[in-house]
Amino acid sequence: MNTADQRTALVTGGAGFIGSHLVDRLLADGWSVVAVDNFDPFYDPAVKRANIAGHLKSERYRLVEADIRDLDALRGGVGEGPVDVVVHLAAKAGVRPSIEDPAAYQSVNVGGTQAVLDFARERGVPQVVLASSSSVYGVSPDVPWGEDDAVLRPISPYAATKVAAELLGHVYAHLYGMRVVVLRFFTVYGPRQRPDLAIHKFARRMLDGEPIPLFGDGSTRRDYTYVADIVEGVVRTMAYDGSPYEVINLGNNRTVRLSELVEALERALGVEARVERHPEQPGDVPQTWADLERARRLLGYDPQTGIDDGLAHFAAWLRRLREAAPFVGYVP
Repeated sequence: MNTADQRTALVTGGAGFIGSHLVDRLLADGWSVVAVDNFDPFYDPAVKRANIAGHLKSERYRLVEADIRDLDALRGGVGEGPVDVVVHLAAKAGVRPSIEDPAAYQSVNVGGTQAVLDFARERGVPQVVLASSSSVYGVSPDVPWGEDDAVLRPISPYAATKVAAELLGHVYAHLYGMRVVVLRFFTVYGPRQRPDLAIHKFARRMLDGEPIPLFGDGSTRRDYTYVADIVEGVVRTMAYDGSPYEVINLGNNRTVRLSELVEALERALGVEARVERHPEQPGDVPQTWADLERARRLLGYDPQTGIDDGLAHFAAWLRRLREAAPFVGYVP
């Protein structure tokens, strides 16, 4: 391990929503950061460029523009210096798009994870944090969901790739002596959230006076987790030194109905939503709800941000960015 003022973290997906917030925190805490991102056009790459504008000014930050599946690009881009921890956030995201192109999701989310783990193995990185998803629980009716649930019931290719990536982490921890900690994120939201996700999409449409598409009858429930709470959980996981392999939920341990979310957005934005009803979408799960006992016990994780406060922060950010950069529609 490097000395405290020389710690280096490799963050894949470091220009994305969660990744850029994590890099903010690590740079503030004195880490050196190597961020890997390929600026996939799933949404406008200008969004990610804006996320990292401040990072590029730091002498302790380096950006590697590479596909995580390209092990040679990882080797060459990261260079020869020591890496203390890998936080693997990069993935092809989205449940519904994965149904349309399952092979691409398998290639990136499973093959890419294997390449990142191979890099960590070759370089002797002692700690790897793998981002997974609450979607791995699928339609399990036994809520709140605990990490020891024996049968995962994913119902989308995206969720299936996350299960496979988790199991790869177990294999590498077992065979190669690296510590691998899997974090199952539950519906993360906040400033810089991807523009295709519900809260961001709904808020933009509401501010523009456009109807918002609601799939189903509004009874689906989500465990919405504010991004700062997720980042705190990731940072605590980077220092975890317990078992060689662990799976931990990071959520908020409170569920919010879709109809309640719309009402909360109306309060945060000060506008009334116009709703368009649509049938339920294949791959969408009826509920997510995190059991946080393990996260509290192993990490001291204690989420601090309720949905109303989180949406107030998000709404303030959204209004600022729309005023500051309407030509891009997005600034950090």
